[in-house]
Amino acid sequence: MIKNFVLDTNVLLYDPQAIFKFEENNIIIPITVIEEIDRFKKDMNETGRNARQLSRYLDEMRATGSLANGIALETGGTLRVEMYEEKFMKVLPPELREERGDNRILAVALRVKEQDEATPVIFVTKDTNLRIKSDALGLKAEDYESDKVDIEELYPGFTELEVSAEMVDRFHGQGWVDLTGYDLHPNQFVTLRDAANPSHTALGKYRADQKRITPIAKNGKDGVWSIHPRNREQAFAFDALLDDSIKLVTLVGKAGTGKTLLAIAAGLHKTAEENVYNRLLVSRPVFPMGRDLGFLPGDIEEKLTPWMQPIFDNVELLLSGHEAEKRHSKGYKELMAMGIMDIEPLTYIRGRSIPLQFMIVDEAQNLTPHEIKTIITRAGEGTKIVLTGDPYQIDNPYVDASSNGLTYVVERFKGVPIAGHVTMTKGERSELAELAANLL
Repeated sequence: MIKNFVLDTNVLLYDPQAIFKFEENNIIIPITVIEEIDRFKKDMNETGRNARQLSRYLDEMRATGSLANGIALETGGTLRVEMYEEKFMKVLPPELREERGDNRILAVALRVKEQDEATPVIFVTKDTNLRIKSDALGLKAEDYESDKVDIEELYPGFTELEVSAEMVDRFHGQGWVDLTGYDLHPNQFVTLRDAANPSHTALGKYRADQKRITPIAKNGKDGVWSIHPRNREQAFAFDALLDDSIKLVTLVGKAGTGKTLLAIAAGLHKTAEENVYNRLLVSRPVFPMGRDLGFLPGDIEEKLTPWMQPIFDNVELLLSGHEAEKRHSKGYKELMAMGIMDIEPLTYIRGRSIPLQFMIVDEAQNLTPHEIKTIITRAGEGTKIVLTGDPYQIDNPYVDASSNGLTYVVERFKGVPIAGHVTMTKGERSELAELAANLL
């Protein structure tokens, strides 16, 4: 059945292409939404760019017909802008008759329902409270589900298989085993567990091109910059980070699981010791992405220091434990002066090409799917990108645990041979940090 979808402002600021994603249904945009979009068009961040893009889309459509009467879309549906009148407020209860943008949008949605009772009306908004109000008024409301991932069903990156004792022994003996009858993704990590003796195990990685399980990387007695994996998940993460054939690595996990520390250790190892990459490039979203850095004194490096201090803390920890560096190193500033490591804001990444670099984007859960796409498409020849973050610690009001760019990439790239992923759950920062992450 054809439906009428009334779109809220936050849906279009999150994804300006939303107007093309409702198939053969009708899209109604209240004029109040257009007014609110106009307030964002001068912002020099992703929200501002989305506002300008939507305005361009609507202006192009305007040339083909009347936005007031409805314009036919290639998907088979129509799009129209619905005007607001003060008399519409009468359909709202007294508590919601205050002249506010949300109330006007609700009034228009209820007016559309009143005018066309035969066609189901659905109000689409990412505002939780507005969905509650809509439901209380008898108006069906939904979240914008495009690019949404069920966080509880997020691809973990590894699995456990019960096999025979003979297979585990053969894996340890010859260094690989053929695997058939299992549905595994490329670079998915596997724990082979003896069905008769659960303590008899082997850790490996599925090579899709060979259709076999191969051992994960050994880090040697010195580890990676003196960092040794403390659990199975960290061992899997190190393997993905140190495998040059894997160009995109995503590490998802709660605070204290070692995501950032492992990524930086692997980056320094590959850049300073193996010389596989020309430079270690580290960045975090200066939230929100694109915020004007002029409010802080100094040059770009000085402006970024408050935002990048967690990165510097990890680098200092690695340098203090690395035998070759701790005798003479002056810290992260020396690495930056030598050109081994660089810190850059994501603000100015659009339009760049970044070749032969080990690039880490920390706190990637605060980015939208479009922002993540912008970052990954900057990768030049020979570049490896590592995305780390915790989907349950999000500061961006336009994304949540299911709609952020990090989880979106995990699901989209899980079947790609040059991508690897590990979901990390065991905290290793300290006993206190682990208890806080679980209890608070």
